[in-house]
Amino acid sequence: MDRTEPQLLSSVDGGVATVVISHPAKRNAMTAAMWRGLPELLERLASDPAVRVLVLTGAGDTFCAGADISTLRESAGEAQALAVAAEEALAAFPRPTLAAVRGFCVGGGSQLAAACDLRFAQEGALFGVTPAKLGIVYASSSTRRLVALVGPATAKHLLFSGELIGTERALRTGLVDEVLPDGGGLDGRVAAYAGVLASRSQLTQASAKEFAAGRRDRDTYWTAEARSSGDTAEGVAAFLERREPKFTYTTGGVGPTG
Repeated sequence: MDRTEPQLLSSVDGGVATVVISHPAKRNAMTAAMWRGLPELLERLASDPAVRVLVLTGAGDTFCAGADISTLRESAGEAQALAVAAEEALAAFPRPTLAAVRGFCVGGGSQLAAACDLRFAQEGALFGVTPAKLGIVYASSSTRRLVALVGPATAKHLLFSGELIGTERALRTGLVDEVLPDGGGLDGRVAAYAGVLASRSQLTQASAKEFAAGRRDRDTYWTAEARSSGDTAEGVAAFLERREPKFTYTTGGVGPTG
């Protein structure tokens, strides 16, 4: 496979699926084909019971510089629709998702990072939401997600100006959850944290993901799942026996919108 071609790469190891945005010639900008391919790739990974966590990152020293602007010449509306569909598919992924960000995380890259459950960044990363530079109406769903992360004032600053912000402000405003030092700290922390998530109960994670997303109609469902799953009994037994639990519950296709 030619690693210089724009593509999405994926691998699964130790319960952790890693998806890499790779378009070296354009700072990992997403082409139309990449936007179309992401929901399909996520669906395939969600159907794999071995996958317990998903990490999204970029090849090399950049996360994603947004949409490949050359695609906007054809149809800006279609390009935005593809980006929103990919963003929503990532937000609906039924297991924990983590964006590992280094370098530029701009435009569509910020959309994808915001759609993940958590964002870890390498010191020096730059974030920007840039539709005002292109005269594009940012999708209402993407705007609401951004506001939920950083609050209305910071969301307006990002959307009105298109200016880039650094990791210090991104951390302070809630756009990122952790900032790691330059020089290898990001990879080690993401690997360690993803390993922790992979060892935890999917029952707890999936229900928490739904409730955090605002679902108010699934309490009965999750109570029934807890009773039949065996995870609670295993967790309590492991705690009393001072051993690591072996959780068996899997989410299947369940997600925040399911």
